[in-house]
Amino acid sequence: MAKNILIVDDDRGILKSFKDILEPEGYSVDTAETGVEAVEKCKARPYNLAIIDIKLRDVDGTDLLARVHEILPHARKIMITGYPSLENAVDSVNLQAMTEEKVVGWVESRYEETRRNRSKRKPMGPELLPNAED
Repeated sequence: MAKNILIVDDDRGILKSFKDILEPEGYSVDTAETGVEAVEKCKARPYNLAIIDIKLRDVDGTDLLARVHEILPHARKIMITGYPSLENAVDSVNLQAMTEEKVVGWVESRYEETRRNRSKRKPMGPELLPNAED
């Protein structure tokens, strides 16, 4: 079963970069440039992971995070931004976005596993994300 990821950002270059990085690793990646588009996509398809920019043209990313959490309560959510603030960080964590500590820990654990298994060349695959239906 493919692992589905939704990337929400109003910068097309960011969306393309995420797709270019994740799709070759076996992930199914959808993108949305607005909060409205993201909500429509969440209603139409279960996602395992949503990566949401905090500053969007039509909605605040933390408001979108809350809406995505209502629609997809079991999906992981990661907030990204070029405009960090303490208020956004607190709101995001309270709305169950992954904290920087958890993201860094996950990335570090994958790095260590890959380093240990270098001879096997084990890629970071979609099997690491939770099932959207769980």
